[in-house]
Amino acid sequence: MNNITIVWIAIPFLLGFSIFLAPKINRHLTLWGVLASAAYSIQLFLEPSPLKLNLLDNFGVKLVADQLSAYFILTNAIVTAAVIIYCWSSDKTYFFYAQILIIHGSLNAAFICADFISLYVALEVSGIAAFLLISYPRSDRSIWVGLRYLLISNTAMLFYLVGAVLVYEKHHAFNFAGLKDSPPEALALIFLGLLIKAGIFVSGLWLPLTHSESETPVSALLSGVVVKASVLPLLRCAVVSEEIEAIVRIFGVGTALMGVSYAVFEKDTKRMLAFHTISQLGFILAAPAVGGFYAMTHGLVKSSLFLMAGSLPSRSFKELKYKPINTKIWIPLVIASLSISGFPLLAGFGAKALTTKDLLPWQVICMNIAAVGTAISFAKFIFLPHTKDAEINTKPGFWIAITLLISGLFVGNIVYLEAYSLDKIIKALITIAIGWSIYHLIIKKVSVYIPRLFEQIEHLIGVMSLTLVLLFWMALA
Repeated sequence: MNNITIVWIAIPFLLGFSIFLAPKINRHLTLWGVLASAAYSIQLFLEPSPLKLNLLDNFGVKLVADQLSAYFILTNAIVTAAVIIYCWSSDKTYFFYAQILIIHGSLNAAFICADFISLYVALEVSGIAAFLLISYPRSDRSIWVGLRYLLISNTAMLFYLVGAVLVYEKHHAFNFAGLKDSPPEALALIFLGLLIKAGIFVSGLWLPLTHSESETPVSALLSGVVVKASVLPLLRCAVVSEEIEAIVRIFGVGTALMGVSYAVFEKDTKRMLAFHTISQLGFILAAPAVGGFYAMTHGLVKSSLFLMAGSLPSRSFKELKYKPINTKIWIPLVIASLSISGFPLLAGFGAKALTTKDLLPWQVICMNIAAVGTAISFAKFIFLPHTKDAEINTKPGFWIAITLLISGLFVGNIVYLEAYSLDKIIKALITIAIGWSIYHLIIKKVSVYIPRLFEQIEHLIGVMSLTLVLLFWMALA
């Protein structure tokens, strides 16, 4: 199995470079690489124990593939496959598909890294590929958004690298376990880098502009899986010690509340989805032990919602109230919105129930508020006017991609069947009912403008410094 793991890591990169040699079959090569990842993730679910592969024994450089990795790898495979199918009949060049494969492979590598230095390499490669995808249209706007993302990403990884060096200085090894007895500044710097890259808490305010201004398939890829490459290491670090786990949980709660606060009042569809990505990442971190399943359900939902948002007649919720959407799009839009709201019979219900079960007492009230905020946010989609006669403008591969993602929500529902107890079902329905009531009675009737001051690049850099101070204080405490 170790040999299979090495081959599996190499496959996307080999196929990605092969695309330049055989550009006419670029789509097929990309899809083959994704199918290999799906097969490997299924094999991981069947493995009774984690697979460990030491690359540099004396330096603690190793790979660990377990069931937690499997959730993220499977999400990567399904979301990437949906994006490829969505773009199948488009005019995307072989360069686009090559970058899809490279980012896919680097994310796979990040999901099984168990040390700080190999993770650094994987995140840097994925960051460069993401930049190339964001700026792919070559318009002035896309190039600026891409360069903005690259600057923030590189700044984050610079902090991270200094922290990794401090861990090595203390233990002469780069493994995650070394974080426990390392200097507090090592924890602060590494966590700052990961928080920024993942779009967590105020350090993640770069994310809404990047995800909303990218092309529709790129937005789906970024929000569905790319940001999670920096979330999984935080989940792994949380098991190193109770103190580190407490820090991760605190940021999880803060992120869930902050993201949903923005999403509730956002009037732009893609920006609302982007802010809600921040919020849902908070749900993943709030219960680290069960974050894998939640990450998978969120990836399927959010990528499908971004693909559908790109097919709506307008990005403005205000305009959509007077422009009925086609019922064929409205139905999957409602299904995805219900899943992320925690409605029974969909994977989001089991994910939320499993997460709630793993919350500490001090987290419960805050996360319930965030859950109500989620229901409020997606009521905007659920209660959009619709008609079967409305004009529909979708890509040729749109319906196959959406069917793949939505089917995953129904199939994923069987992962945690224990969620189907009467008390959990009632709680989920009450939460959604409260959210919809607040939407109709309050949110729908008010107009609140949320300033974008803190999304400006100079303020983002300043927020990094404040977050570093906060992390250093928490590490000392």
